Amino acid sequence: MKAPHRYVRPLVQHGPARPDGALSLAQTSGWFTHAEIMLRDGPPDIVPVTDLAAPERSCLTGPRADIAGLSMDRPRIMGILNATPDSFSDGGRHRAAADAVAAGLAMAEAGADLLDVGGESTRPGAETVPACEEVARVVPVIEGLRAAGYEGLISVDTRKAAVAVAALAAGAGMVNDVSGLTHDPHMVEVVAKAEVPVCVMHALGDPATMQQNPTYDDVVLDVYDFLAGRIAALEAAGIPRARIIADPGIGFGKTQFHNLALLARLSLFHSLDTPLLLGASRKRFIGTISGVAQAGQRVAGSVGVALAGVAQGVQMLRVHDVAETRQAIALWQASMAGRHP
Repeated sequence: MKAPHRYVRPLVQHGPARPDGALSLAQTSGWFTHAEIMLRDGPPDIVPVTDLAAPERSCLTGPRADIAGLSMDRPRIMGILNATPDSFSDGGRHRAAADAVAAGLAMAEAGADLLDVGGESTRPGAETVPACEEVARVVPVIEGLRAAGYEGLISVDTRKAAVAVAALAAGAGMVNDVSGLTHDPHMVEVVAKAEVPVCVMHALGDPATMQQNPTYDDVVLDVYDFLAGRIAALEAAGIPRARIIADPGIGFGKTQFHNLALLARLSLFHSLDTPLLLGASRKRFIGTISGVAQAGQRVAGSVGVALAGVAQGVQMLRVHDVAETRQAIALWQASMAGRHP
């Protein structure tokens, strides 16, 4: 009989008291001496790293490839730049291209490592925007950033191949697809041909319907299997794993219970052997837990979740509040290391 599939989650630790035999976690400051073995048909088990198979150890400890020149040896900050009238947190603030460009330059000045430009709201209940309208929103922003002298990485947040093509031609260098490249059958071909990095995210259903009673057998393992399957499909289509980032999709077809379950075991996703992106900034569950109704006032809660992700080795954080997140990471790292470089 075939043995059940094992899911391996490193129990990540930080700090100077690192024992002999501890393994480094994928270039990050984290290390681990034990791992949680998760199964679909049995209880989890905690084992020492000496019990892990060589391929399991390799996935967790191997270096991650640079993403468009950005090394993954420290947490990278992706600034959210919504050129939309109806995003849940900042809809309308950057609707004019000039305002969006100014906001993007301010985020870069505050320490953003890359900017993620989106022209379609993917908040719960949002309707699909025609590709031509989405292009008209994002292209002037990308061109404006380049004209203003911004030389950093620009990601385009889109599910549509036509939008990705236009954005890449305008100066973007990465695609962030919340559908995991499943919404548009041409997106895989576009990304493969352009040879750019891509972020593959998990979402259960379409934004218009994704929060209508989302259900999983096991949310952590179901999301993991989806991402593993999409990464394999992209590799088969000519997109190497070295250009793929994985995102479990906090808030996309998930209840508060689902979101917290994923956050608690986020380090499992290092077994995908790709950099991990966490995008939880200002989301509804933060407001529910903190009692803060206004999305723009959820900065402290968002930073708290971001640091929880950094503690589990997340390589990229997608955030609205760049300066606050950068400051928190710097102090967290210094506190964990007991020194400031």
